[in-house]
Amino acid sequence: MKSNLFILSLFMFLALPQFGIAQEELKFPELDKSPMDAAHYPTESAYGNYLDEDDPKRSPIIKVLYSRPYKKGRKVFGELQKFGEEWRLGANECNEITFYRDVVIGGNVVPRGTYSMFADLYADHWDIKFSKQLFIAGTKDRDKSQDLFTTKVMTGKTASEVEQFTIGFQKIDDGMVHMIYQWDNTEVKLPVNLNAPSLAGEDKSPMDLAYYPARSKYQNFLKPEEKEANQPMMRVAYSRPQMNGRTVFGELLKYGEMWRLGANQTTLITFYENVNIGGTDIRRGTYGLFAKVNEGNWEIIVHKNTRSWGTFGHDEEDNVVTITAPTAKTPTTLEALSITFEDKGNKAIDVIFGWENTMARLPVTFK
Repeated sequence: MKSNLFILSLFMFLALPQFGIAQEELKFPELDKSPMDAAHYPTESAYGNYLDEDDPKRSPIIKVLYSRPYKKGRKVFGELQKFGEEWRLGANECNEITFYRDVVIGGNVVPRGTYSMFADLYADHWDIKFSKQLFIAGTKDRDKSQDLFTTKVMTGKTASEVEQFTIGFQKIDDGMVHMIYQWDNTEVKLPVNLNAPSLAGEDKSPMDLAYYPARSKYQNFLKPEEKEANQPMMRVAYSRPQMNGRTVFGELLKYGEMWRLGANQTTLITFYENVNIGGTDIRRGTYGLFAKVNEGNWEIIVHKNTRSWGTFGHDEEDNVVTITAPTAKTPTTLEALSITFEDKGNKAIDVIFGWENTMARLPVTFK
């Protein structure tokens, strides 16, 4: 065994360069005949470190990495790049376009991220395609199932012959830019809408409204003689989190911590008349609700911080009144947070918050 190790060590020693054993020669790449380049929008974002921190041009919106072939006396479109065939919109490896925000192209929302671009070429238009596939060279055997969409863009003529394929941008206004492709005598302008719509998906804690009286939300259905007794007095707008197999009080909502009495944006309670809560007179209007959850009671807080997303950064000076509400068991287990009302007589109404097996009451007296 020792002799084998000796022989192996001797061989490795003899293979060193000073003993003349050939090694692969170190080579650096030469300049590419279709050199790579980058196109930025805004153009100034390429040197954003030279701009003031509050300059909006400092932040990139679009960046394209692409290789730039030369014309070199050839007729490009229709011959070098044949009509009816797909082109990588450049040379060498596929180009990469990065959107630093969601955009809209051809009516399609393109989420922020990095993509590649291709085009089916025709004399009067290009069918431009955006793909999630990266790290490929050219179009051979590419995975077209990763294409996001195809958009048709008409071709035009350049003012003069363009020797090297070029991608650039033309600002139309603050919300629209044209991405421009030029080569030979052809120009294509692809409109890019920088203001993509923001649409919410399914909310796991859907919003709901609780009304008192319950029928006050049906004003258009009420008979004239029913309307006086069903004028809106109070409404709560809240998002409804669900248990989903979790233990809520003491674990998901830890004792001693503040809770928004719901999910997502701050729970809002609107009083349509002046009220009194815990001895404090409160004018009609909209207020926020928080609760400090304790074992055996909740400290329910009515506050003025209505433009908020939960409790973060809450200023206690915005608190209007805080009451300690004993907790009790709900009649049944509640999968989702639920709010209801109970009329106690003499314009006294309890707002009841229930979730899991726990409920608490906020007593409200209308003046």
